[in-house]
Amino acid sequence: PDDSVCLRAAGIFRALGDPGRLQVLALLSRKEMCVTEIALSLEERISTVSQRLKLLKSERLVQRRREGQHLYYSLTDKHVSRLVSNAIDHAQEVDA
Repeated sequence: PDDSVCLRAAGIFRALGDPGRLQVLALLSRKEMCVTEIALSLEERISTVSQRLKLLKSERLVQRRREGQHLYYSLTDKHVSRLVSNAIDHAQEVDA
């Protein structure tokens, strides 16, 4: 791969390198959720979750859609879902 592809991939790994952002992605791998639902599930402030989602969106790992006043987030595609799933599975395997 050329330099630009490697740079993009490194950005994805940086985004995945934060436990809080990884938890958000794991939730979204199950279903589309609004910011409030994510914050309640993780017992965190909406502002914290919003900042995480902003970074994940900038790396094109999540996408959003508006429904009235709510913004709903989901994973961009199956690649992201597999990446998150594989990372979590591997971490559990290493701990076993």
